[in-house]
Amino acid sequence: MWVMLQTLSSDVPKYRDRISYPGLMISPKPETALEFSIRKNNSGSYNFNRYVEALHKFLGAYNESKQTRNIRCSPGKLFDQNSVNKSACQFNRDSLGPCSGLQDENFGYDKGTPCVIIKMNRIIGLKPVGKPYINCNSKEEGKATISYFPANGTIDLMYFPYYGKRLHPDYLQPLVAIQLGFNTTSAKEDVTIECKILGTDLKNDDERDKFLGRVSFKFQISE
Repeated sequence: MWVMLQTLSSDVPKYRDRISYPGLMISPKPETALEFSIRKNNSGSYNFNRYVEALHKFLGAYNESKQTRNIRCSPGKLFDQNSVNKSACQFNRDSLGPCSGLQDENFGYDKGTPCVIIKMNRIIGLKPVGKPYINCNSKEEGKATISYFPANGTIDLMYFPYYGKRLHPDYLQPLVAIQLGFNTTSAKEDVTIECKILGTDLKNDDERDKFLGRVSFKFQISE
C-alpha cells in the first residue's frame, strides 16, 4: 500500500471522474431556475438591487488589488508552465466595459439594459483547440440585442491550462460579459437567452447535459 501511495500526486488527482469539457455558469445567478425578473415599481424604476449586489461581490476577486501576484501574460497562446510554482494571468476587469461595474455601478440594470457575466468551469489541464469565444442568441427572434465584452466574446488562450487549486492558487477564470437590450412591446414579456462556446473543440451540444459548453437563462420584463 505504501508503495502505491508514492505514485500518487498531491497536486493533481490520479483518477478524475469529472467531465473533460467545461460547463458555463452565469453571474448574477437568479434565485429561481435561471430566471431573472425585472419589474418597474410605482416610481417607474426597475427593481434590480439583488442582481447588482451579486455582481459586485462576484467581481471583487477581479479587482486589481486582489491580483498583485498575478502577471501579465502573452495573449493569443496557451500558457504552458514547467515550473513548480505556477503563475496566474491577470484578468483586466476594465475589459468588461460597461459590465465591469467600474463605469456603471448598476451594470445597466437601472436602464433596462442588464449585464450578465459568463464563465467556464475550471477543468485541470484543459487546452482548448482553436480560438474559443462565447456566442449568445435570443430564442425569441428580434427580442434582444446583445453586446459583448471583451469584443466578440473572446476567451483568450493565455488562461489555459489550469493546474489545479494547489499548484495554481491565484488562478482566475477569464470572463465574458454580455449586455442586453430588449425589443419588447407588451407590458409583460419573457426573453430567453442561450449562450454557447464556439470556435473550438469544446462540446456545446450534448443533450444529456444542458450546461456542457452552454447555458440558458430567461429575463421576465414587466412594465
